[in-house]
Amino acid sequence: MKLKENETIPNSELFIMEDGNPIKKNTFEFFKDKKIVLFGLPGAYTSVCSAKHLPGYVDSYDKYKAKDVDLIACISVNDPFVMEAWGKSNNVTDKVLMMADPFLSFTKAIGAEVDKSARGLGIRSNRYTMLIDNLKVIKLQEEEDTGACEISAAQNFLNLV
Repeated sequence: MKLKENETIPNSELFIMEDGNPIKKNTFEFFKDKKIVLFGLPGAYTSVCSAKHLPGYVDSYDKYKAKDVDLIACISVNDPFVMEAWGKSNNVTDKVLMMADPFLSFTKAIGAEVDKSARGLGIRSNRYTMLIDNLKVIKLQEEEDTGACEISAAQNFLNLV
């Protein structure tokens, strides 16, 4: 990943769902003046993402809020409709904001893209978690392998916040 701690996140466009419609959000405008835990993963409904990464942040929501985190957001290289459906199937409610990066604009800007074509997935995101405070990366944990969810897992990352 080319983005490092103490750097500013790139200004990119992501999508979220609001009232059944995909809405484009600018990272600078949306993340400004907020303390955010942002975790990126290869894809909605994939095994490790569904079994550990996303549920871990849903389950740890109160612990992150106790550390003054304003927002927990999940980003994946999927369309916003898939991200919304995946969030609903995992009961994220208002605990985790599901963000879509369908054109890899954020993922490529931070250097997290990985080629998973051999597994039928195409270009995806590596697995990572970062703490962002007013657009600045405070902590960043990137897994060496997308199949692992250890240093970026909710319970382990919580110790760094």
